[in-house]
Formats: sequence, C-alpha cells, structure tokens
Amino acid sequence: MHEKAALLIVDVQNDFCPGGALQITDGDRVVKPTNRAAQLFAAAGLPVLASRDWHPPTTRHFRKFGGVWPVHCVQETQGAAFHPALLLPKGTIVLSKGINPEMDGYSAFEGVTYDGRILDELLQELQVRELYICGLATDYCVLCTTREALRKGFKVTVLTDAVAGVDIVPGESETALETMEKAGAHLTTVKELQTGKHLKLPEQ
Repeated sequence: MHEKAALLIVDVQNDFCPGGALQITDGDRVVKPTNRAAQLFAAAGLPVLASRDWHPPTTRHFRKFGGVWPVHCVQETQGAAFHPALLLPKGTIVLSKGINPEMDGYSAFEGVTYDGRILDELLQELQVRELYICGLATDYCVLCTTREALRKGFKVTVLTDAVAGVDIVPGESETALETMEKAGAHLTTVKELQTGKHLKLPEQ
C-alpha cells in the first residue's frame, strides 16, 4: 500500500497577486494549475490543505514595526482572502499562519486550523507521508514549507508550474527550486501529474 499523499496549497491570496499589497509579478498564473491539481486530488479522495497568511494589524513581520515587508494579508481583510478564482474543493482544510506578532510565519507548519490543530497533527491523523506543494511564494513560504517538510521526514514534490516567486533578487526563485531539489524534493508539473506517472492514486 502506497503512503497517502496530500496537496498543500500555500498562500494563494489576493495580496500576493497582481494589484495586491505585496504582489508577485504574474502571481495569479498559479491559480489554474493549482485548481487542476486540487481537482485531481479531490477526485482521488486525497486530502487538500491550504495555508494562508493571517497577520494581526501589528506584527514585527511588517516594515513599519521593524520587519522587511509592507503591510499585507491582515486578518479579515480582502487582501488576506484567497484569490477569487481559486477553487478549493469541499472539505479543504485551511491553516492560518503568521498569527503570532513575534513570528514571520513563513512555513505552513506554523499554521493552525479553525479549531487550533497544527499541520503535523493533521497529517498524522490523515496518515499522510507525502506532500505535493504549490502556491506562493517560491522563494519564501513555499521554500520554507518544503524544507521543513523534508526535515520532518515527508516525501515532497513541488509543482513547478503552480508556484511563483517574489524575486527581490533576480533569479532567487530559480535558486529556491534548486535548493529544494538539493534538499531532497522532487520537481514536477501539474501537467505531468495529470498523466498519473508521478502520483500514485488509490484504486477506485
């Protein structure tokens, strides 16, 4: 029996997409491939999880309070909402991160559910040992989430056509992908995933 896989969608939120407070150039291009991946996992009866930045108004993460970032993804604002074209399947588990004003909250493993459960706990309950990761941003939250998942012993695949980066330093996203691969992550695309060669689906 194959280890159970899950899809982890990282921070596909308005503030990280064009027009947002911390916009990623063409950040919304990840939406369509992410939707395809989510549909594939849901149809196979596999878990889909989605993290979101959910910052309090005052946090050291923001530049005005000593951090490096402009104000973004503040709790209950439109900027913190998932992109309107993102189609999360019924039953998607949402994890909110960055809620501690003393922490940046880059990794989805720092996120908690509505009822206070952490990602480690959820994955254990779901018997998941393999994560497929996509979302925003390649060079920050996707990178940190992937590295932490690998450290925790998960098998990780990053969907390269469903990620986009900030690239404060030109080429930083490409370097991040190389870093993830060197750390042990597998790189593939949603298109390849649809062929069934990479994702071992349970028997229907």
